[in-house]
Amino acid sequence: MKNIVAALVLLLSIAGCTDKKLIPIVEPVPPVVDLGWQFETTPVWQDDFTNPGIPDPTKWSYDIGGSGWGNNELQYYTGGDNVGIVNDNLVIQAKKQNFEGRQYTSTRLISKGKGDWTYGRFEVRAKLPKGRGTWPAIWLLSSDNSYGQWPSSGEIDIMEHVGFDLNNVHATIHCSAFNGQRGNQKSSSKIVPNSTTEFHVYRIDWTPYSMKGFVDDEQYFEYINDNTSFTTWPFNKNFYMILNVAVGGNWGGAQGVDDTCFPASMEVDYVKVYKIIQ
Repeated sequence: MKNIVAALVLLLSIAGCTDKKLIPIVEPVPPVVDLGWQFETTPVWQDDFTNPGIPDPTKWSYDIGGSGWGNNELQYYTGGDNVGIVNDNLVIQAKKQNFEGRQYTSTRLISKGKGDWTYGRFEVRAKLPKGRGTWPAIWLLSSDNSYGQWPSSGEIDIMEHVGFDLNNVHATIHCSAFNGQRGNQKSSSKIVPNSTTEFHVYRIDWTPYSMKGFVDDEQYFEYINDNTSFTTWPFNKNFYMILNVAVGGNWGGAQGVDDTCFPASMEVDYVKVYKIIQ
């Protein structure tokens, strides 16, 4: 009997050792290497806004409505009543106007389905509106929400400016791990002394390695891909361009809205997108 018990103990011991040997070794995920990506010098997509009238319908569509847009914004986005091309500039105008239950109107122009890109250099020359309560933005959103609804599929803010903080522009990314709801979005800001009186070039360079933000070719923002999961880097899918002027909202309206500043306009000289060279 003792011999049988000893044999069983030996077998169990061997089995235990065998189980341990079968446990796989999990290798750490290697970081993405900066390969010094460059961009083509001729835009793959652009709009110089040289034809008077409405924005080119082959390049732009409209987000329409007054739902607050997830930020408690006060405006109603119309289908073209607040935008036009004047003197070779796109003009998006926010107005103090009662419409569809809202007290303000504006435009949110989108390139979705007409301009969608993964990686690239995104460059917009613009002059910003002035006034407390204005919230202009030049930004990118996921074209198909591959990783889920905002913020899971990401947001890339090329430029944001809130009127109560005059001339302080921001470049930002949002994702599952870092976003405005958590209050930990990855962002940098820069003072541009004459952002509302002169044109400046706002730019994002987006590569597999990082997101870099610039004003007039001066870098002031960088977010690096840690290559862990989509929760920190959902930026490997198509995104589309958005140009808009919001009114009020959680951030733009944090110090109220000055109705005397309307109408308030963002003027855009051009939008250019350059393809990454891989």
